Amino acid sequence: MRMIEIEVKGKGKALAKLDDRNSKIGESFFRALPMEGIANLWGDEVYFDVPLQMENENPSPSANAGDICYWSPGPAFCIFLGKTQPYSAVNHIGKVTERGWRYSRT
Repeated sequence: MRMIEIEVKGKGKALAKLDDRNSKIGESFFRALPMEGIANLWGDEVYFDVPLQMENENPSPSANAGDICYWSPGPAFCIFLGKTQPYSAVNHIGKVTERGWRYSRT
């Protein structure tokens, strides 16, 4: 599986492993790297807009801490860091394996 690096400026970097839960979306996302965006926070989810407009592949209404997902209505890249659940179905593309920053809502 492919690894990606996610940097949150001023906070640090994380590593994530792409998986095959939504392989077409994951591959398209990987090919579009690098990407930059302004991070937004919704509960325990960090997300940012991405320049990819794709149809859902295998959407799920739930997420676990560490999941990285593509949200088609945004379109956005989402990182789930706690118990917050998606606003609507997301396409899981991988999981954070190492996080180099400490998460706090404050």
